[in-house]
Amino acid sequence: MSKSKDRIRDSQLQYRHQLGQNFIYDDDLLEALAVASGIGPEEDVLEIGPGAGTLTRHLSRHAHFVRSIELDERLIPLTRAYLESCPNTEIIQGDVLTADLEAITRDLRQPVSVVANIPYYITTPLILRLTEGRPEVRSLALMVQKEVAQKLVSGPGQDGWGMLAVHCRYGFDTEIVMDVPAACFTPVPKVDSAFVRMQRRDRPPVQPACEADFFRIAQAAFALRRKTMTNGLCAALHMERSEALSLMEKAGLDPRVRGETLTLEELSCLADAYTAARKEAMECRKPE
Repeated sequence: MSKSKDRIRDSQLQYRHQLGQNFIYDDDLLEALAVASGIGPEEDVLEIGPGAGTLTRHLSRHAHFVRSIELDERLIPLTRAYLESCPNTEIIQGDVLTADLEAITRDLRQPVSVVANIPYYITTPLILRLTEGRPEVRSLALMVQKEVAQKLVSGPGQDGWGMLAVHCRYGFDTEIVMDVPAACFTPVPKVDSAFVRMQRRDRPPVQPACEADFFRIAQAAFALRRKTMTNGLCAALHMERSEALSLMEKAGLDPRVRGETLTLEELSCLADAYTAARKEAMECRKPE
């Protein structure tokens, strides 16, 4: 048993299943994860869910500074004591889904790098929040359920292709860098995991006229999976069928194509048609 595991055991702390607490104590694996995160000595890190601080210690050897946010207040004194020999670390208590991340990272070197071993039930809302651009993120290195990892790297027409994959492909180069079997965690979860690295792109692969409209159209594409994009537009954007058909024609798309098969480029073309139609409608409504 590792000294870190002994420390948690001796504290008589009980793992909280409802918080998704599954810790890694293997130092070789932890160092491999720190290396796979791609963190360099000039970077400041926002770590989400440090748990027992085992990965935090390894990250501190690679990064300039590591600030960790932990929900479970019981862990914080134990983790702070464990990291006393790592002066470039700081642990704060908070809920990453509701905390003011801009304020928390304001004094860190920008853009920040994020590393997280998080409860799997917050994976989607957390990724969506971190890809919004506030705070500006250089990279994300995330431990996620293996099935979710495969969704993050999915493409058009694949089962995992959806809004999460669209957000990832739009802003980041995403890759699975390591599979992590369930047996590597304590307590042992019911599913295998994967470590995913997302590196922010210098610019998105498409440049829609209105980014908000691009994501509205993407949302419509998956509103009715297995249905046509035309039906998706009608359902998600409350359009008349004639309007939807007109947009599909202007974007050069077959009205029978399924939304889940559209590429980023095709979604961008459709979004530009939608943006142009909205502007035209607004012009028509202006008083003379």
